[in-house]
Amino acid sequence: MAKYRRSGLPTRPGTETLPLVAIVGRPNVGKSTLFNRLTKSRRSIVGDEPGITRDRIYGEYEWLGRHFRLVDTGGIVPDDPELIPVEIYAQAKVALEEADALVLVVDARTELASPDYALVKLLIKGGKPVFLAVNKVEGEAMAAAAENFRQLGLRNVFPISSEHGLGIGELLEGISEAIPKPALTAEEAEAVDLQAHDFEAEEDEIYEGSPVAPESDADEHPLHRTHGEFEQHETSVAIIGRPNVGKSTLLNALTGTSRAIVSPIAGTTRDAVDEVVEFEGTQFRFVDTAGIRRKGKTHLMAEKMSVVMARRHLEAADVALLVIDATEGVTGADATIGGYAHESGRSVIILVNKWDAVTKGRTDGKPPADREVFEEQLRRVLKYLHYAPVIFLSALEGTGLGRVLNEVKAVAIERRKRVSTGQMNRFLEKVDFQRAPVPMAKRIRIFYMTQAAVAPPTFILFTDRDIKLHFSFERFLENQIREAFGFKGTPIWFKVRARNAAKKD
Repeated sequence: MAKYRRSGLPTRPGTETLPLVAIVGRPNVGKSTLFNRLTKSRRSIVGDEPGITRDRIYGEYEWLGRHFRLVDTGGIVPDDPELIPVEIYAQAKVALEEADALVLVVDARTELASPDYALVKLLIKGGKPVFLAVNKVEGEAMAAAAENFRQLGLRNVFPISSEHGLGIGELLEGISEAIPKPALTAEEAEAVDLQAHDFEAEEDEIYEGSPVAPESDADEHPLHRTHGEFEQHETSVAIIGRPNVGKSTLLNALTGTSRAIVSPIAGTTRDAVDEVVEFEGTQFRFVDTAGIRRKGKTHLMAEKMSVVMARRHLEAADVALLVIDATEGVTGADATIGGYAHESGRSVIILVNKWDAVTKGRTDGKPPADREVFEEQLRRVLKYLHYAPVIFLSALEGTGLGRVLNEVKAVAIERRKRVSTGQMNRFLEKVDFQRAPVPMAKRIRIFYMTQAAVAPPTFILFTDRDIKLHFSFERFLENQIREAFGFKGTPIWFKVRARNAAKKD
């Protein structure tokens, strides 16, 4: 497998040294609401059902000019024997070990119980500053009730309302004071002095009434652009698929971590879990999404929200890894999920997971599956993803993962490829459109083409008639473009602009 390395916690590049604050507590006390408010996001799913958050969710927040990382953990119930709670505790324990400060969230409307005392004992044992956030405090009566939680023995007690933003400032100020500011290095101190000197010089010029000439730094800091689009420094990769096809196992295998909880229970992942990996100089952010299922199959609010969030993370990604369970074959649900990726313009790589279970590890007495036959069936069901490469792998065994990283890198590059108008018109001259299987009434004449956008590559066709492209003609033209220019793994979009319509405009 090709060598790669993780670039620390899943935050923006360069933020790994920021102090980390962990939000912990029992289920359904408002940890995710507090996380979302501080990070100004909707990363964590919020609801009335207990135990919605399971994995670690990372973010960032700023307070009085200082930046912090934040991690939202699943609800901790010490000594819970069930499979998922044990895994949640394991994930939370990692966050406790990484964190510089801990925020224990409790619900002001509930009575203290033995799990609260056990949790406090666990947090104090780590020797890190612990802050007690008594949540859901609205009104004087609740503020008085919050004082009862001092029985837990914690000195830093803050009554707050995550939903309404009350008392949050006092909590953040206490955290900021408890975490010492990092000392500046000699280089950083020199940079600060230079900035101060420049600022004073600029003030003097303004005071004396002389104009301040802006310095030209175009050569020192060139804009990262590619034909009008910003150059990407990070590629977002969404891992999508039905529940229980091995998405979380794949994330853990690709990143070499235990970031996502893995269990045989379908629907274990609810929040999107992400991790950054650096591979051959390129940064990939892998996002493990919840299993997407039909509306009729989702009953709990958390399940419905997780499907909505999975769709959102897919639409925000550059590349989608569509995971298919080899033991179950390609299903209609796989085709539906693949359709979401295709229609939203994501680049797609199809991963046939658990391939070892139907080949060398087969235990049902049937002959090993044939790769060519399986891919032929797959292509028949997912015919609209004809451009997507197919990889057979086993996330559990760790086979085939090297090719995944190589394909993601290649597909991300193809997604942002641009063809010049001159190249496109020379290409048009060589295409024999008489071979296109299109009815005469639907045929059009293309005067010239130009690529209007990338990600996905989008072409404008200047034609003699303003009609919708016939499916057969569009597929023919797409195949010709792919044969000439590639665009592996990405859909190609076409827009028609009639010459007579242009004259009217």
